[in-house]
Amino acid sequence: MKSLDEYLELAAKAHGHTCAGQVLGVRLAMMGLREIGIEDPIKERKRLITFVEIDRCATDAVSLVTGCRLGKRALKYVDYGKVAATFVDLQTGRAIRIVAKEGSKQRAREMFPSLDKERGQRQAYRLIPEEELFEKQWVQVKLDEKDLPGYRGPRVACSKCGEGINFGRQRVVDGKALCRACAGESYYELLR
Repeated sequence: MKSLDEYLELAAKAHGHTCAGQVLGVRLAMMGLREIGIEDPIKERKRLITFVEIDRCATDAVSLVTGCRLGKRALKYVDYGKVAATFVDLQTGRAIRIVAKEGSKQRAREMFPSLDKERGQRQAYRLIPEEELFEKQWVQVKLDEKDLPGYRGPRVACSKCGEGINFGRQRVVDGKALCRACAGESYYELLR
C-alpha cells in the first residue's frame, strides 16, 4: 500500500484538487483495507467489493485507493448521504464499515482555529488519530451472485421501450418484463 502522501497526490490529480473530502476518503480506505487484511488492492482486485454511501469527494478517493470501480462492478453506491464505506473481502467474507465521526469538523476547528474551514479540515484530517476520526463496525454483507464482479447474466429486452436490461434488473408487470423506467421507477421524464 502507498503512503498517505502518495495517495493524496494521486487523488488530487484524479479528482482535480485536494480537499478535506479527499483526505477523509484516502484515510478511510487505507484503514478499511488494513482492517480486512488487504495490502495491495490492485494486485488483489478481484478480492474486494467496496460500498460507498455518499456521492462526494471522499468517494473518488476511496475508489482510487481500493482500485474499485463502478465499471468493474467492484464499487457499489448506496445513497445514504454519509461519509462511510464498507469493505468486503470476497475471499474471507469479512466486512468492515468505516464512517467519519460527526465531531471531526469541530475537532478540526479546535486544532486550526486560525485557518479557514477547508484548509483547517484538510490539515486536521491528516493528523487526527484514526480512532478519533472514524468509527469502525464489523458487519455482514449479503451479496447476490448478480452483484459480483465478473457476473454474466441474461439480458432481456423491455417489453415497452425495447431497451436491453442486464443483471436481472427488470420488473415483471402483468407477466411482461419492463425496465425500471417503464415500470414507473424512472429518474427522468421523456420530453415529447
